Amino acid sequence: MDFINTMGIYDYMNYVVFDNPVSKKVTSLVTGNGEKSAMPQITVISEKTPLWKLSAEAGPFLKVAGIMGASAVALGAYGAHKSYPKDRADELKAIFETGNKFHFFHSLALLGVPMCKHPVVTGSLMLSGTILFCGPCYYHAITGENKIGKLAPIGGTMLIIGWLSMIF
Repeated sequence: MDFINTMGIYDYMNYVVFDNPVSKKVTSLVTGNGEKSAMPQITVISEKTPLWKLSAEAGPFLKVAGIMGASAVALGAYGAHKSYPKDRADELKAIFETGNKFHFFHSLALLGVPMCKHPVVTGSLMLSGTILFCGPCYYHAITGENKIGKLAPIGGTMLIIGWLSMIF
């Protein structure tokens, strides 16, 4: 232990990994079948690429997330200040808030889409599901009519499948 204290932990680690007599002698690896193979070369990538450039390779989902987030804020402000019919105000306001909440959550979820294995599939499901779920909620709350309300379960199912597609 005194050796570590006098050398410093980084010097000690360098000695253990690189400078010790055993490390210097190993120039090849023995495989499972007894054959020797060369030591693998480690390539260090020193080029720094911004994350936004890397995620741009997975499609336009960051930009779409920005548009969806901005529209969620604008619609949320509209819904908070809209005057609903007095006899159905509580019901319609709750429907609007549900649609807006899902709109916000899935705007944020789109930010993670470029990190998925299949970003186009996941992003398309999330975007379509958000439109088909939140659109009927907004329409019903603003107009009081439920003409397109049957689309909301389809949109909700697409959102569930979109979340599950992140796994595979």
